[in-house]
Order: sequence, then structure tokens, then C-alpha cells
Amino acid sequence: MKNWSSSFSSMAVSKLFLLLFFFSAVLSESKIVAEVKQKQSRGEPFVGVNIGTDVSNLLSPAELVAFLKLQDIGHVRLYDADPEILKALSRTKIRVIVSVPNNQLLAIGSSNSTAATWIGRNVVAYYPETLITQIAVGDEVLTTVPSSAPLLLPAIEALYSALVAANLHTQIKISTPQAAAIVLDPFPPSQAFFNQTLNPIIVPLLQFLSKTGSPLMMNLYPYYVFMQNKGVVPLDNSLFKPLTPSKEMVDPNTLLHYTSVLDAMIDSVYYSMKNLNITDVVVLVTESGWPSKGDSKEPYATIDNADTYNSNLIKHVLDRSGTPLHPEFTSSVYIYELFNEDLRSPPVSEANWGLFHGNSTPVYLLHVSGSGAFLANDTTNQTYCVAMDGVDTRTLQAALDWACGPGRANCSEIQPGEDCYQPNDVKNHASYAFDSYYQKEGRSSGSCDFKGVAMITTTDPSHGSCGFPGSKKISNKTKEASNNTTGSSSDAEKLRLITVGSQIQDCLHIFRAFVVFFIVHYSFLL
Repeated sequence: MKNWSSSFSSMAVSKLFLLLFFFSAVLSESKIVAEVKQKQSRGEPFVGVNIGTDVSNLLSPAELVAFLKLQDIGHVRLYDADPEILKALSRTKIRVIVSVPNNQLLAIGSSNSTAATWIGRNVVAYYPETLITQIAVGDEVLTTVPSSAPLLLPAIEALYSALVAANLHTQIKISTPQAAAIVLDPFPPSQAFFNQTLNPIIVPLLQFLSKTGSPLMMNLYPYYVFMQNKGVVPLDNSLFKPLTPSKEMVDPNTLLHYTSVLDAMIDSVYYSMKNLNITDVVVLVTESGWPSKGDSKEPYATIDNADTYNSNLIKHVLDRSGTPLHPEFTSSVYIYELFNEDLRSPPVSEANWGLFHGNSTPVYLLHVSGSGAFLANDTTNQTYCVAMDGVDTRTLQAALDWACGPGRANCSEIQPGEDCYQPNDVKNHASYAFDSYYQKEGRSSGSCDFKGVAMITTTDPSHGSCGFPGSKKISNKTKEASNNTTGSSSDAEKLRLITVGSQIQDCLHIFRAFVVFFIVHYSFLL
């Protein structure tokens, strides 16, 4: 009898233990799923980029997607629905906004079948392999092509009906980007309101966005606000720079303090919607940025200001600080833009909004440390300053003379007989001198310009026995070896801690199983 009881107890304990283990596993999996869903439902803010294609020698779609991955860019907005780019984005985790160009509004707004064809050709054909999340219908239609305004809502509704027919209306949102100019009297934000002449279109549009849970897309540029209000709007406020309380903008009606122009612009949109009894539509900033170069009438379009604005913008969004009116919600922002569109028409600034040149080298180095990996790869380490292609010899020679003279760059290595003298041409010598100055200045923003004839690159320009000043191969061997040793030691320490943690976890599992066994076995004995 004792043997049977012991055998029965062992079987019972084994079954109970397996049952408990299975139940625990189910709970753990449910918890993970719940956490993922919770994270998705929170709608955590992100920074995306706009991709314009008025670029000479634009990267191929495959190269573009590889570059997006390298820079950890997870959200992009296209100004059309380029089939080759959409194909290249297939099976990536990159979220995409596709767009209906303004010149297609007439056809789509006038025909449901045309709208259905557009959805079939540009969305259904790629989704879900390509993660299309939103459709932007037109761009600043109400202010740039007002003659097409009556077609805007019909086009949106026709496209939405096509999404419903494809059963994609819950996965893909549809909206239309508008310019800040649709908001009148934007400061103080509490007094803002939409241009009332546009209300016959804006009111039903907002009602549609509310009904479908879609955002109001807005293109918001503090740069233009500053340029139009110089002397009134502080530059520091436009660039997200810290301000003393006395310099903060205060809304006299709400006493809310505004430390950035962008926050004030976003809140002016919220107040404008509130005046029309719309309070459940969020603002998505589909464009914002700062040009890095301009003509004589655009003195604030500089590399320093562009770097400061976009770096601080990224931090501001990812810090999830919200706005004074809505501190609980932070609008996501798409930076305008990924590449300098050098084929754009004047003014000069139109071709200089990009974070990168068309060949994927950075226009300037974003200071985004502490904000994750976004746009941090290959933009903060081992960069060089070299002469741009296509610059005339006389201009390069003048820049070279300045670098080796007043700029106090070390130009000894490009003298006859030295390692970097060959090839003996102005471009090669200028590149070395530019990099010497750039490295001497600590690779600071603005130190690689030389009146627009230099650019930053992540490719080491060293060749043969010629090592450029910034080359880790030549000048940083000792430091690099030290860093590698430190890094290996650090990695080993992390691995040791992980191993110890794993061993502790195993001990806890064994202890838990022992406790279960002891309780069950003891109950059988009783």
C-alpha cells in the first residue's frame, strides 16, 4: 500500500507540476502579447523622414532601403507611390506614407472607380509585405491649389471607400497634409482659428478624420515663422534652445509657457479644431525642418541652425514631452527632408533642406546621442571633410589657401616629397587641408563648409601611404587598440553578468519547483 501511495504521489506531483508549468507559460505568453498591444495602443511618438526625389544621381531603390536601415529610419513619407521603392521596402519594418499627387485629385475625386484602381495599384498590390500605414491625399491643397479644394474631400472619401472594400480601412489611415497658413492668428495659440473661408471644406474634413480615427496632417515650419517675424520671435525659441523664463512666450489667456515655436504652432491647430468642436483628432506633423544653406536674403539658413533645429527636434519628440496644452500627447514628426534636392528651383534654400547629400554623405552631423540609434549610424564617428565634386579649380584654390593660411590647417603633408603630395592636384590638396581644419576644430558643426565647396563623408579618403588627419588607421591606432581592449573587457563583463543572472534565474526555477513539490507531497501525506 505504501509503494502504491508513493507511486501515486509521484505521478500526481509530476502531472501537477506539468500543469503548473503549462499554465505559467500561457500566462507569460499572454503577458508578452498584452505588452506588445499596449505599446502599440499607446502610439508612441516617432520621427520619420520625407523622401523627395528631385535629386541628381539618386540612390537606387535597393540602395535607398539599405541606407534607411543603416540609419535606423523606421518611418518614411513618399510624395507619390513609386512602385520600385515600394517593392524595395517589402519585408522591412519601415512604415510608409504613400501620397496622391495634387495633379491626380481631379481624376480620383471625380470617379469612384478611379479611386478604387488607385488603391488596388498602389496599396493592395504591396500591403502587407510593404507596411503602408497612411495615405496622404494631395499636399497643401487649400493654400497652393485652391481651385482643387472642392475635389479634396470627395477624393478622400472615394479612396476611403476603396479601402473599406479591400478591408484595409482599419489598418491604413487617410488624411491630407495642410500648410500652417490655414490657421489665422496663431499666437497666442488660444486665440487661433482656421481661415473661415475654408470652413466649408475644413469642417467636413475634420468630421471625417474624427469618424475614421485619422490624424490631421500639418506641415509646420518654425523657420518661416521666424523669418516672417524677425525681432518678435526669438531665434533660440525657434531652434528649441533653452530660454530663461523672461524670454519664454506666454499665452496671456491660458498662462501656458511656450519654449518652442513648434509647440505653439501645434497647439494653435488644436485650439483651431476646438473652436469647431473637434477635440478627438490628433496632429501629425508631416513636414518640419530647417535649411542648411540660403541666398543673401536667407542669412539664417545655415548648417549650424539646421543642425541645431533637427537635432533638438528629434530629442524633443523622443523625450515625449508633449506641448503645453497637451503634455500627455506628443505629435510624431516627419523631418523635411532626407536628401538635398539639388534639382529644385531657386531660392537656394529650396535645394538645401536635406540631412544628407544625394550620395548619402551627411550635410552635417546631427547631435542625437541619447536618443537611440535613429540617424546616429555613421554620423557621429569617423567622419572626414573633403572637397566636393564639380567645383572649379579657382574656387577650390581660394578655399585651400584660406585653410592652410588663416585657418591654420596642418598642410605639411601635401608639400612636395611628402606622403600626401600625390596626386598633385588642387582637389586632392584641398581635401587634405579641409580635413585637417575640420579635425582641428573638433568636427564641429559648420567647420566643413568653406563657402559651400566641402562636404562631410564617412568614407576614409586616405590612400596609399597618405593618411588623412581624421583617419583612425593612421592617427588613432593606439587609441583604437585601447578602445577595443576596453570594449572587449566591457563586453566580457556584460556577458559575465548575463551568465550570472541566468544562473540565478535557473536557481529560482529549481527552488520554485521544489516548493511546489514539497507542498503537493506534504498534502498527500496528510
